[in-house]
Amino acid sequence: MALSESAISAQRSLLRGQRIRKIRESLTAYLFLLPAITIIGVFGLFPLAFAFYVSLHHWRIVRGKYAGLANYVKAIDNLAYFAFFWVTILLIYLAVKKIIAMSKEAREVGGKLSIWALPGLITAVGLAWFVKFFFTFLPGVLEIGMKLRGVAERTPEVFRKFLKEAWLEPAVQASFRQSLLILAIGLITAYLVHRFVDDTNRGIGYYSAFISVFILLIAGLMLGWLTWTEIQAAYAKAMEEGKELAIWSQLVTISAGFLLLYLSWIVWQRAQKTESNFGFAIRFGAAAALILGGWILIAELPPIIISGDKDWWRGLQVTAYYSFFTVPFQLGLSMFLASLLFQNIKGKSFFRLIYFLPYITNPVAAAGIFRVLFSGKPNSPVNNIITALGGQPLKWLDDPTGLFQLLFPHANIPDWIAGPSLALVVIILYNIWTYVGYDTVIFLAGLGGIPKELYEAASIDGADRFAQFRHITVPLLSPTIYFLTLIAVIGTFKAFTHVWVLRSAAALGTTDTASVVIFLEFSRNTRYGYASSLAIILLGVVLILTLINNYVASKKVFYG
Repeated sequence: MALSESAISAQRSLLRGQRIRKIRESLTAYLFLLPAITIIGVFGLFPLAFAFYVSLHHWRIVRGKYAGLANYVKAIDNLAYFAFFWVTILLIYLAVKKIIAMSKEAREVGGKLSIWALPGLITAVGLAWFVKFFFTFLPGVLEIGMKLRGVAERTPEVFRKFLKEAWLEPAVQASFRQSLLILAIGLITAYLVHRFVDDTNRGIGYYSAFISVFILLIAGLMLGWLTWTEIQAAYAKAMEEGKELAIWSQLVTISAGFLLLYLSWIVWQRAQKTESNFGFAIRFGAAAALILGGWILIAELPPIIISGDKDWWRGLQVTAYYSFFTVPFQLGLSMFLASLLFQNIKGKSFFRLIYFLPYITNPVAAAGIFRVLFSGKPNSPVNNIITALGGQPLKWLDDPTGLFQLLFPHANIPDWIAGPSLALVVIILYNIWTYVGYDTVIFLAGLGGIPKELYEAASIDGADRFAQFRHITVPLLSPTIYFLTLIAVIGTFKAFTHVWVLRSAAALGTTDTASVVIFLEFSRNTRYGYASSLAIILLGVVLILTLINNYVASKKVFYG
């Protein structure tokens, strides 16, 4: 009996040692991740959260009154309510999707999922409460600048004094203590569950997954509450002024239109897989009818766009033109150059260096040179070349005329489809000149990863150069094409420095991209809240384009 008790005691000691080792390993892993999490939080999440906070206020130099979604409504009118409504739906959808995926995994592996819901919920509430504490403390910190204006000597000691006063505010201290208490309860609950119920690594994964799920749900519910209250306030204000609003009807109509377009896409996908001609015709007709119905319902969008900020919509239009006319030409030219430089030719290293030089050139200096070359003066370098060839000098950076209007001067082309202005064409040429070398180097790296045996086998089978390029080079370069397309699209929507240097007042705003419009609102009009809302909207546009790019890539990109 004594021997048996000693064996049991040794086994328990061994189990405790294994558990302590697991805890130590987990803590070590999180300590290694802590610097990265801190950097992402300070330089990534904090600026985004602060920009959203600013966008909810009337903010000119200093913080003004709470404005809700007023800045977003000023920019894109009732489309703001539509956007925030669907962001709410998206957050809740992602949370539900995560729960379904976890439940499926738990059924397959026999994991204990439900017991981790409570610790995850408490911890997520604690994190949300910590965010509440942050935004309770933030106004006091922002007011320090106003307090320092009346102080003769602005020393670090004075700043620390005001900071301490803001920190010791009762509401700040209460929020801080409550957040720490809730987080401590969540962590202790998680430890007890891990200690006595589920001590597997899978359980810790469920815990972190539940935290993310409840954070998504809390964010979605808060955003939904904000959208609902703002819509109700807009209706109440309209009733007081004797006006009529159509927010809910527009939201339902536009949402139904996009839903019909999505259904038409599903029907069309199924139609392509149908073998019988009759079935294909029926599905094709149904897809066409759904597309027509969707476009009819989405017809509510143009009136909303007209009611928004015309400068902002024009900035988005200019940005779309800039991206559409830059990315395809840039990638096509760089792929052509990469194919040439990949051949066994003399001096290819020198040519690679020459093509890459524009990318490493100072953008302000290079844009200044382009400004001189494409000046609207008759004796500018480019105009001198055109005159020598028998043509007429152009205004270039000073010309707001659309490209299609220049090509077809006698056609009655509406302004919204007139194409990029001649001034914007110069900026497009600058962007292509700058980044084609960078893309060429990346394409060269991709070409180097394609086995030569594939080309040799294709040559033996009788495939010519074009067939090899189409069926071997392009499919195996698709990951590189996807990467460069994503970077190029995001870069064109964020472009600012060279656009600012090359823009001209004579172009009448036809070169003012979305980033320039945001900067003008920030610097010239000092409307920080409104500029922040525009920046959030632009971020949303870039995210949507990225998701579309990722969806296309999942269908078309070949990873071998």
